[in-house]
Formats: sequence, structure tokens, C-alpha cells
Amino acid sequence: MAAIWAGIDAGKTHHHCVAIDESGRRLLSRRVANDEPELLQLLADVLALGDEVTWGIDLADGGAALAIAILLNYDQPVLYLSGRAIHRASEGYRGEGKTDAKDAAVIADQARIRRDLHALRTGEETVVDLKILTGRRMDLVADRTRTVNRLRAQLNGIFPGLERALDLTNTGPLTLLTGYQTPAALRRIGRKRLETWLRNRRVLRADKLAETALQAAERQHTSLPGETLTAQMVHTLAREVTALNQQVAEIDKLIEARFRQHRDFEVITSMPGLGVILGAEFLAATGGDMNVFGTPDRLAGFGGVAPAPRDSGKISGNLRRPQRYNRRLQRVFYTSALFSIRHCEESRRFYNRKRAEGKRHTQAVLALARRRVNVIWALLRDGRCYEPAPPTALAA
Repeated sequence: MAAIWAGIDAGKTHHHCVAIDESGRRLLSRRVANDEPELLQLLADVLALGDEVTWGIDLADGGAALAIAILLNYDQPVLYLSGRAIHRASEGYRGEGKTDAKDAAVIADQARIRRDLHALRTGEETVVDLKILTGRRMDLVADRTRTVNRLRAQLNGIFPGLERALDLTNTGPLTLLTGYQTPAALRRIGRKRLETWLRNRRVLRADKLAETALQAAERQHTSLPGETLTAQMVHTLAREVTALNQQVAEIDKLIEARFRQHRDFEVITSMPGLGVILGAEFLAATGGDMNVFGTPDRLAGFGGVAPAPRDSGKISGNLRRPQRYNRRLQRVFYTSALFSIRHCEESRRFYNRKRAEGKRHTQAVLALARRRVNVIWALLRDGRCYEPAPPTALAA
């Protein structure tokens, strides 16, 4: 059987494909449009070169999604190489030039000689939807954070006392800023009328918020330059943050509804610290199939909670934080470990023990996250929900 390896350097509008044989001899080099007819023709031409074809590609989604779907639909093995891996590997090939054809040839050759590359698979519909929804949620949260920072900066420029007093992550203070932004405006309306105004807009604890705002207004009687225009900007930004809060709440409902349809919903959410959102992000980052990783150690390494050795010569046992890992998955592991310290006795005892051993807070949380990887792995493997240890076991 003639074995062929084909590398695809993926792009938005066009891809470049290079096919090589067992000796590394180039058999095909072609630039193709990112359209189905051209990709199907490329597939037919490559298959005509040999009996067995292995494909390599440098993107796992985005502009490469159509090409990957076509290859998987025709039962073609597709291996994924990250852009960083290709960049480093290209240093071992002749020439310093960088072209799409060279990158595709490097991908093909790496697919030929390496045995540790990740094979892409057809994604489960629920997991694909969760990946889209959680990605959109991350964008909205990032937009909200940026807008809140802009709002704080503008408000601090005309009314620093109110900026310090308000928690702009809550709905009540945002509602206040849509109506009143300056000390003079707050003094004119007065505490009672402001409290009524807030209650009419269903603000919780309107009396306390009104009192806080008026106290800040009484401490500042100086009108700053540009106050009128800045107040208008504060009003606009406060409305934008409110709208973003509503969008995040709506997408949270969509995530929960879709996540509940997954077979492992009960198993994942039974783990202390892994709620609906973090559980959905865990599925989106891992694909939900633990067999892809093989062992919990590989999952921990992929999630960035397993230390990497850095030994050389006589130096051994030197560990450092990994540099290549999935940032989203590490955030899920770390954040869920933080939550579990508050709500799970076993996690709190483990964290306190690590702190007593002299580890810093971050080190202790990462150690707890690494331990929890083994637990979630076992739960998914056995298909059972988490059960806390009995009090007698904790006492022992």
C-alpha cells in the first residue's frame, strides 16, 4: 500500500495543501479556495496519489472548519498541529523563508514522522453548541468588563466620591447613573425623592443606595471642567453595562438549557465548585470524551495544572508551571477549585493542609485543582455522581 501524508496550511479564504510520500518526496502542492467544490476536488486528487492518506492541519476550527468537516465526512484521519509547533519545527528545515507551501510541507512531514499528534473527531452536537455559547459568553463578559472600566474612569473624572462608593457590578448603582451623575443633580433631587425614583425602577435597597449617593454629593461642591459632557457619557456607559448584563443573563439561560441535554450533566455538576457555567466550559474545552486524553495526567497537563519538569545536567526535580496548555480549561479548574474551598469540607481541608506545608495561596489552589482532575476523571469514567466522604472519614 502506498501511504501519503497531506498537510494543509489553513487560511480564511484559501488553503495550501502539500502531499508527500514515505520518503518525504513532494507529490502535490496546490492552493485551493475555501469552498466545497474545490476542497472535494483536492480530496479526490490526493486520494488518487496513494492507497492511504493521513491529513495534517494547523487549525481546528474557524476558517478550517469546512475542510475538516469534509475530510471527516469521508472518513479521513486528520491530525492537528498547533501554529507554535509548526513554527518551531520549521527551524529544522532548510531555508529561512516562510511561505504557505513551506508551512504545508512542514505539516505533512510532521504528520508523517510524529506519533503524538491529536486526531480530530466529529464533534458532538451538544458540545459544539456549548463551545459556541460559552465563547459568546466570554466575549460578552470581556466587553462588560471593559465598559465598566470606562465607566469608572469617566465617573472618577467628575465625581470620585461616588465612584468609590458604588459597586458598578450591581444593577442598582447602574440604574442610579442612568439618571443622576453629578453632585449638584443629586443634591437637587434630595434623598427622599431619589429613593422614590429608585423604587419606581425596582431597585433593591433603594433607601441605602440613595443615602450613599447623597452622602457622596454632600462631600463635593466643586463643579469640574467638562462635567456636563462627561455626565452624558456616564449615562450612556451605564446603559451599555445594563444591556450587557441582560445579554449575559440570557445566554446563561441558553447554556443551562443546552447543557442539561448532555448525558454527563448530572455527573459534572455534582462535583463541588463545578456549576452550570463552569461545567459547560469544561465540556466545551475537553469535548466531553475523556478517552481522547487517555489518562488523568494528560488531562491535567492539557489544563495547565500539572507541573512540568525542567531538569538539566546535575539538576533534577526542578518543576515549573507549564507554558503550553488550554487557558480556558485551566481557568475552569482553578476557579472551580476556589469555589470548592468555600463549599466543600474535603477541599477546604486539603487546601489548609497545603498552606500549612508552606505553599502560597496560588500553589495550594493549583494543587487542589490537580487533585480534583483525578476525581472528575473517575466520575466521568464510571458515570456516577460525586458523593462527599462521610464525617468519620474526614475526621480520620
